[in-house]
Amino acid sequence: MRRIVYLCFLLVLAANALCQQQQHRSPTVTNKLAWWSAARFGLFIHWGLYAQTAGDWNGRPTRGGEHFMLYEKIPLHRYAQIAKDFKPTCFDADSWVKAAKYAGMKYIVITAKHHDGFAMFRSPSSDYNIVQQTPWQRDPMQDLAAACKKYDMKLGFYYSLGRDWADPDVPTNWPTRGGRSNSWDYPDEDAKDLTKYIARKVKPQLRELLTQYGPIGLIWFDTPELFSKRQSEDIRRFINDLQPQCIVNSRIGNNLGDYTVVEQSLVSKATENWEACITMSANWGYNRHDTIWKSPEILVRNLVEVVSKGGNLLLNVGPKGDGTFPPESIARLRSIGDWMAMNGEAIYGSRTWKVSGEGNLLIGEQEQLLTGQTAGKQVDDKMDIKDAVNDATSKEVVPDIRFTAKDNCVYVFIRSPNTRFAMIKSLAAGQAKIDKISLLGSRENIPWTQHAAALQVPIPQTNNGNIPVSVYKVALVN
Repeated sequence: MRRIVYLCFLLVLAANALCQQQQHRSPTVTNKLAWWSAARFGLFIHWGLYAQTAGDWNGRPTRGGEHFMLYEKIPLHRYAQIAKDFKPTCFDADSWVKAAKYAGMKYIVITAKHHDGFAMFRSPSSDYNIVQQTPWQRDPMQDLAAACKKYDMKLGFYYSLGRDWADPDVPTNWPTRGGRSNSWDYPDEDAKDLTKYIARKVKPQLRELLTQYGPIGLIWFDTPELFSKRQSEDIRRFINDLQPQCIVNSRIGNNLGDYTVVEQSLVSKATENWEACITMSANWGYNRHDTIWKSPEILVRNLVEVVSKGGNLLLNVGPKGDGTFPPESIARLRSIGDWMAMNGEAIYGSRTWKVSGEGNLLIGEQEQLLTGQTAGKQVDDKMDIKDAVNDATSKEVVPDIRFTAKDNCVYVFIRSPNTRFAMIKSLAAGQAKIDKISLLGSRENIPWTQHAAALQVPIPQTNNGNIPVSVYKVALVN
């Protein structure tokens, strides 16, 4: 009997431990994520003092992009002088949100505080902020929150959690001990006390972000670095107490986020609740020397790639120091928006299908497939995460096919085709019973043939806003 009682006691202890481990998660976390999961597409905005320098320091191009304070080892008192010239008089929150909305985006995440420690909002707890240190003396987050509410856009705040080069108590451990710390102003890594930083800056500023701007959709943390599990749990509870419906990403640290983040990659081990954040060009923040811009076709291919794998895409824009979006960004948002206006149905609220994609075949290979001789080639996904300028996304344009699903329909994305017709193996006779096929953005009747080896459909001749990615809607028999 004692042994049974003891075993029961152990089971109770284990259950309590599991309960405590999961206390950070709201019991309604699935409902909290519902809007985010349906959105699929958001705008990332990297805007800070680094935008004012536009990629220059001391009369030459900087190293490290928006991380140049670290790479150039600029003393805080010198870096802070940038604020004296920061006056974004052309900033217009409505134009930002309207540009995102036109592009088909459903949420915005903006850098409230990046690694340089400068708050881009009114922060009563720290005078190192845009209102008190710049001649502009305005809080852009207030305008942005109002514009997001006006245009039905969810607002989220980026917050650099475990890196802050303006604070003396922030140690780091990547890629080596102290590797991303402000070691020139605060060289004693052993003297740094993360608990003091959390109490003095992190919690007060999170409270400000979650109480000054109305409902906030998400807090997008970055670089948890040396945060312990207990500290991450404490931050999670702190956010839940202030705004219970606010979600957080995985970079709160210690596996306590609501969804997983991959940076500058289109690949994730997660099959649901994950997000890829990528740049339009090489840098996150505005850099006038940046000439490497992804084409609208590549960006739409990236969106489709991520969504077909069950993820969201958070696409970045780095506004200029004057508060305007670069013209290259505006042009790409418009092109994506034209494509989304016709094909967004296949993106929003979609889920993964039985396969995420398959290789599209050349004409000779199509003929061989119909005779059962060969299979198509598949493009390998690769991920290579680096620091600062770290784009690891593929720039190849390879004809292929991707899939999403909704209700009893499968959406077939024909990406960058170079043939007269497409062969879709996953919808071959015996693989699926098809009721009807239509082309998004077109009223034309679609001729199709379901062979034993593949479904054959013609390559669309529609414009698609000059982006050669077309979408067939395949209604299956219930």
